Amino acid sequence: MQLNKKAEVVNGKKQIYTELVVVAHQDDIEIMCPQAIIKGYQSDKYGMVGVVCADGSGSPRSGPFASMTNEEMMKVRRLEQIKAAEIGDYSALVMLNYTSSELKDRNNPSPKNDVKEIVLNYKPETMYIHNLADKHPTHVGTAVNCVKALRELPKEARPKKLYGCEVWRNLDWLADEEKVFFDLTGYEQLMRDVLDVYESQIAGGKEYCTAAIGRRAGNATFSASHGVDVAEHVAYGMDLTPLIEDDSIDPKQFIVDKIMQFAKDILV
Repeated sequence: MQLNKKAEVVNGKKQIYTELVVVAHQDDIEIMCPQAIIKGYQSDKYGMVGVVCADGSGSPRSGPFASMTNEEMMKVRRLEQIKAAEIGDYSALVMLNYTSSELKDRNNPSPKNDVKEIVLNYKPETMYIHNLADKHPTHVGTAVNCVKALRELPKEARPKKLYGCEVWRNLDWLADEEKVFFDLTGYEQLMRDVLDVYESQIAGGKEYCTAAIGRRAGNATFSASHGVDVAEHVAYGMDLTPLIEDDSIDPKQFIVDKIMQFAKDILV
């Protein structure tokens, strides 16, 4: 696998690679894709590969991390991500170490090419990325790179399913028939454990663990107004598979169509 010179691969204890999660930042895997972590956790059938594209240099910092340089912060975030991967039993962790500006640069082919290499190497059945309506520009840039990468692969080399997941905008607005429900019930402690390692972010004023678990509990309770809860914790996904089955679909129009469906639901 030929990746950019700054990339690092940390292998886990097993060689099963059915799930692939590609995110922008350290801790995005654990916020965005608990469903893939759970699926691969201590499983002899499934295994998750996590890919973090950014180097962590732009992270907010305060308290004991306030005076750290970008280089020092990168080291801290690297170790936190590796620890999360160990706790979550990831099959492999790939850190590409791009800057945010590199990931947002639509004319920079390197991140896209790395994703192609990763998909060809691990041959995942299912892939998870940021949803294309996320409000963080680096997340959107990373997701766009992933769609471009997959479209440059032969159809037979692409994953069977592609999902966009929640971080900096939830997917509650999607029409119910459009939502993909991932039941996380029974794994709350594991979800806490993989997020609690990010001390640099918690100290920086971001209680991601509490917020992420609260969102999932809210999804479970507010998913249906006329029925009892069938799950305690739920993550939502957006099915992006059509974008890798039909290369003629414009990703921007794909999202606009989802938004217009939401508008129709409101205006009925």
